[in-house]
Amino acid sequence: MTGTRTYWLEHAWLDPRVEPGVAVEVADGRVTAVRTGEPAPPPGAEVLRGLTLPGLANAHSHAFHRALRGTVQVGSGTFWTWRETMYAVAHRLTPDRYHALARAVYAEMALAGITAVGEFHYVHHAPGGTPYADPNAMGEALIAAAADAGIRVTLLDTAYLSAGFGEPPEAHQRRFSDGTADAWAERCSLLKERDHARIGAAVHSVRAVPADQLATVARWAEERRAPLHVHLSEQTAENDACLAAHGRTPARLLADHGVLGPRTTGVHNTHLTAADIALIGGSGTGTCMCPTTERDLADGIGPALALQLAGSPLSLGSDSHAVVDLLEEARAMELNERLRTRTRGHWTAAALLRAASADGHRSIGWQDAGTLAPGALADFTTVALDSVRTAGPAPRLAAETAVFAASAADVRHTVVAGRQIVRDGAHTLVPDVPRALARAVADLRA
Repeated sequence: MTGTRTYWLEHAWLDPRVEPGVAVEVADGRVTAVRTGEPAPPPGAEVLRGLTLPGLANAHSHAFHRALRGTVQVGSGTFWTWRETMYAVAHRLTPDRYHALARAVYAEMALAGITAVGEFHYVHHAPGGTPYADPNAMGEALIAAAADAGIRVTLLDTAYLSAGFGEPPEAHQRRFSDGTADAWAERCSLLKERDHARIGAAVHSVRAVPADQLATVARWAEERRAPLHVHLSEQTAENDACLAAHGRTPARLLADHGVLGPRTTGVHNTHLTAADIALIGGSGTGTCMCPTTERDLADGIGPALALQLAGSPLSLGSDSHAVVDLLEEARAMELNERLRTRTRGHWTAAALLRAASADGHRSIGWQDAGTLAPGALADFTTVALDSVRTAGPAPRLAAETAVFAASAADVRHTVVAGRQIVRDGAHTLVPDVPRALARAVADLRA
């Protein structure tokens, strides 16, 4: 929490428009006033030059996947060959190693303007499946890492019980599994929320949670009014296996067991039938698109526009962290749709920013974040308008410039709970983020 202070924003995106000269007053971590028409900074104000946006929400993250960057880009293959490399990295994680890596990854996110992350967490136990003395040691390492990096986290504690449609976990999956959904729920219930951390739930996939245990996970989330996420139809092989095992698509299976609904977000939602799209949209289930990972893994292009038109709110995630750049995720969602349809302009810049901010925060349970408005959490980020990527366009086009030209490298300032954790492109809490990343990744590969 912080005391009272004033930020002066050279330009601010006040959905859906850009305003010049905006003063934002902050007290105790929340916005208390927003004043437009302020051509000069008030006395004592902290000046943020560029375009200030609400903090960005990374709605889908696997922090340890950051250690795969570069390695999995060598050679060819599919999602399934990539997965074997991922398992090898997961095997080397310990609570201390995970804390060091996640602290650096979350600091990288802050440098990219991300103020909250949904961490889809399934590496629960020691290799072989033996619980740690603290059964939530790995989750607690992630919560502590977010605090150290100065951002908010929703720990989406994930049920991962099966190698596939009831098959017992394979050797490299045993540390993911609690055995049963009831045991998963018992362990999850020990996790406590904090000012910067909320607890949600996740079904890893219809492959990894037997159908007769899906309702247990859904009920746990419903009783706590917590967000519930699920990897959904990321691969055609998953759809084919689900049809063979249950005679229905993954979306239909989830609906039949009470998993879909307004607090649920399907991640990827790539290979869907028209009936699936209607089912997801009609239930108010959200969709988290992760375009940079989906293209890196050659997963395919999901029907984001059709899902939104059917009623599914859109959010964005960096997933495997092939890159950490929510502006690129937003841009890629639009550009992917252009490639599919060979027409332009499916979403406005404002709509894409909304997916990256307010709707992303709602997906991970931070309904009071993602806007620059009185009462909202004082989380925001500033994108430079004078870099080689962003210089030139008129300020009134700053939102379009940010979405379609800027990158994470253009983020100059990030504020969380009224505290500036990134100033002039440098993290104020983690002094040397590149070095922290290099050390943590090297330790996992040693």
